[in-house]
Amino acid sequence: MAQTIRRKQTGVRRQARAQGTKRQVRKARAQTSTLVDALMRVLPFTEEQLHRFFLFLILLGAAVGAWFVASLAGLNILIDRQFAAAAANAGFEVDRVEVHGVKRMNELKVYERVLGARDRAMPQVDLDELRASLLGLNWVEDARVSRQLPDTIVIDIVERTPHAVLAKPDRLVLIDGTGHELEPISRANAKGLLKISGPGAQAQVESLTALLDAAPALRPQVAAAEWIGNRRWNLTFKSGQLLSLPMGDKDAAGALINFARLDGVHRLLGGKVVAFDMRSPDRIYMRCPDCKETDKPDFAGGVS
Repeated sequence: MAQTIRRKQTGVRRQARAQGTKRQVRKARAQTSTLVDALMRVLPFTEEQLHRFFLFLILLGAAVGAWFVASLAGLNILIDRQFAAAAANAGFEVDRVEVHGVKRMNELKVYERVLGARDRAMPQVDLDELRASLLGLNWVEDARVSRQLPDTIVIDIVERTPHAVLAKPDRLVLIDGTGHELEPISRANAKGLLKISGPGAQAQVESLTALLDAAPALRPQVAAAEWIGNRRWNLTFKSGQLLSLPMGDKDAAGALINFARLDGVHRLLGGKVVAFDMRSPDRIYMRCPDCKETDKPDFAGGVS
């Protein structure tokens, strides 16, 4: 018995949709081609150069991705170690350390900080980290660390300058002009240095320097300075005499200048007066246990 196979005919709607899709594709291709052509006319590149540029971007992205994957896998660390080992085998290894600029501090302190860099490949020495370690030493104000190939680390030290001795409750400490502590010092070695004392005096070292600079003729005669009540200075001269100054930088400097002028005229330092009080703006009070009335200086003042 014969069978008839009928082919499934495409519906009219389906054919219309297919034709519409083809028209949209052709239209999109035409618009894209037109846009690309317009862009090529505006940009100062040829089509070949543009292709090379996009190829470069693709390769760059691939390289960044490969580096990221290698970093996660620790391959960059392995490569760094292999490079350092090769440099060491070629003679680029730290074998010597040269230290310059050390005059007062213990030079061994510097070598102790650099000791970890010995017998290491030059590429593995972190100069910034080494410099930061040296700046942690009390005596070091600044430091420069450099490589001298093939096997030497060179260190140039800028030392802090000793300025005075700070009296603490339990010890004496050598300090620089900013009040920075350098090292403990014995009483025997502290002789001849300016002694600074009093609660809060360490933070006032620079202001004291400015005060003494106001009367340079007196500065070599000052043996000690005591910060009183966190507001003013008492100065003790090498003669043992005491000078009490008023509060405030300006008033204290003015009083010290006036005292220097009076000392130049009346020879106050080295005399019988044991203490001078200039806290009053218009008078100077003196304590003189052994003074007689005839010993009183002929300037405005009082004897107590």
